Amino acid sequence: MVSRRARITPQAVDLPADGIRRVPGLRRSEVARLAGVSIEYYTRLERGNLTGVSDSVLNAVARALRLDDVERAHLAELARNNGPAARHRRPKNHHGVRPNLQRMLDALHGAPGFVLNGRSDLVAANTLGRALFAPLYERAETPNHARFVFLDPRSGQFWTDWERVADDSVALLHVQAARHPYDKALTALVGELSTRSGPFRTRWARHDVRAHTTGTKRVNHPVAGPLELTFEVLTPAADDDQALVVYGAEPGSASADGLRLLAGWAAAQGEQPTELDHADG
Repeated sequence: MVSRRARITPQAVDLPADGIRRVPGLRRSEVARLAGVSIEYYTRLERGNLTGVSDSVLNAVARALRLDDVERAHLAELARNNGPAARHRRPKNHHGVRPNLQRMLDALHGAPGFVLNGRSDLVAANTLGRALFAPLYERAETPNHARFVFLDPRSGQFWTDWERVADDSVALLHVQAARHPYDKALTALVGELSTRSGPFRTRWARHDVRAHTTGTKRVNHPVAGPLELTFEVLTPAADDDQALVVYGAEPGSASADGLRLLAGWAAAQGEQPTELDHADG
């Protein structure tokens, strides 16, 4: 809420820009007035005490802060998981994948696919998915995309759009942190990345969240070379803490040729569909 308040100018909400402002954006009192709540109540909300807040107040604050749909949903998630009951709610098994989901992965011929959990662990992959993300598997028993992005120097070469990938990676962790604020393994991951990576710390402090369901990614693969791939993210109804991510390439494109080259390389390496199944941390 602090970061969103800072990005709004008084002029944008028809308020006078009176006096010298020590910090950018609106004052707490101005947001409180726009939301129709007291400054004391708004201050309590901004400091993270969302227990018992009504939907109407959340909606009023969201309007005052000009939150988009994803940010509104994130605020509602924070409020929902703010009470004592959230301490006893644990995420589902983050390191297993249902057999049906693994079979679906294996049936994706010619398309790299993998299952990602909320902590950014790659918990399952098909042959081509493992080949596409080969650099992640080389140095980790349980590959973690966020660790690769921020702690592995090769990630800047692998991801052509590294800045955008880094932004997306942190935004996804923020979504999961709101959903499971007492997930010890997630807290440890965020702490590790915050300690070891300045770029992660900077992004984490922004509190950005965003939808990550479809788009294009550009990869510079060590075997297949430059690839421009579309992706779709599907969330299984049985477990919304996992996501099935499927990549593809425009038919007849150089990237489609690159995926065929990658498939041949994977076959030569004797790769098999992979599931990582460890005890939940």
